[in-house]
Amino acid sequence: MEAGEGTEETPLPLALTRFQLSEEYGFLLPDPLTELPAPYGPWMEIAHDLPELIASRRLRSQVHQMPQLSSRHLRGREELHLAHLVLSFITMGYIWQEGEEGTVKVLPRNLAIPFWEVSQALGLPPILSHADFVLANWRRKDPNGNLDTIISLPGGESLRGFILVTLLVEKAAVPGIKAIVQAARAILPLDEETLHQALQELAEAIGDMSEALKRMHDYVDPAVFYAVIRIFLSGWKDNPAMPQGLVYEGVSEEPMAYSGGSAAQSTVLHAFDEFLGIRHSGESTAFLHRMRDYMPPPHRAFVEEIRRAPSLKQHVLSSGDPRLCAAFNRCVSALADFRSYHITIVTKYITVAAAKAKAGRAEPGDGAGPSAGKPPSALETKGTGGSPIFVFLKSVRDTTREGMISA
Repeated sequence: MEAGEGTEETPLPLALTRFQLSEEYGFLLPDPLTELPAPYGPWMEIAHDLPELIASRRLRSQVHQMPQLSSRHLRGREELHLAHLVLSFITMGYIWQEGEEGTVKVLPRNLAIPFWEVSQALGLPPILSHADFVLANWRRKDPNGNLDTIISLPGGESLRGFILVTLLVEKAAVPGIKAIVQAARAILPLDEETLHQALQELAEAIGDMSEALKRMHDYVDPAVFYAVIRIFLSGWKDNPAMPQGLVYEGVSEEPMAYSGGSAAQSTVLHAFDEFLGIRHSGESTAFLHRMRDYMPPPHRAFVEEIRRAPSLKQHVLSSGDPRLCAAFNRCVSALADFRSYHITIVTKYITVAAAKAKAGRAEPGDGAGPSAGKPPSALETKGTGGSPIFVFLKSVRDTTREGMISA
């Protein structure tokens, strides 16, 4: 930060509002819009019919008939986020309508140009990301607090469950995000009581995230996730099904490559890692840092701010306070446990589901997708973000455990 006229500016305290974070919802977009202004009716019409259009193989022809609309009539962050959500879902459906072997090389200009414009305005890439799929894709279904998605893809109730359980994990993280802010303010004045309390709250929030994640078993059918849902989260970087990437017609003549939607794009775990001083291996760090490009810029800035803040771990070590050390270790242990449980989920929903699909025993229960007849193979051992999934997940879990302070 540059100094002013003869005076030094004091760095602003870490505050949620500076980074478009909500006291109640954390990284989730509070009360997302569910409809765009009237001129964008053609987009909304297609978006609301996506599962049926994809199942009947009519989406591509519908997109080709879509009028060329400019993004310039969109006003404010909420309208832009809904436009990005709608255009990203239409794009994924367009690309993967025919499955892995029927991909296209060009995204037509009436979709590519506005998608690019909206992406530039938000600082997001022109592909479906966690920011669309989860953070901006929820609405209240009724006054009782029941939730629903705004836009859907093939996968029926399992897709809805996958999105909303992930949303509940994000919501469970909110007290932990607030605890980071409290702790960051308590480090420099050496307020050890406040710091201890904040660490307890962080450990509890991470535990609640694990509990929320367990609900995946109740709402998501592994066969449907593997054979139907997963392909629509796949990108065109490090994906053998689209080795050349994708040409965004009217934007660039050269193909561009972007990673698919991935849990690694959630800002929550990046913030916790930086705060707790967790250091991952070179390859895992490179992948995680690349995933930050898929976050809304203010959320990315929040992670960077935590990274530049005074080291919590160093403070805890130099304090010599056994209570602080124990509270710090509880946070690290809870984070390692969360990552272990994530590996359990991935094993069930990808490895076991892939084996059953290969054996011809997978029977998707709802929502026919492009690959209902033939399980996807391009990403059998990779995550939708393009990383070798088990190598990556086990590596980050193990390096998390290594972040403990030894007695």
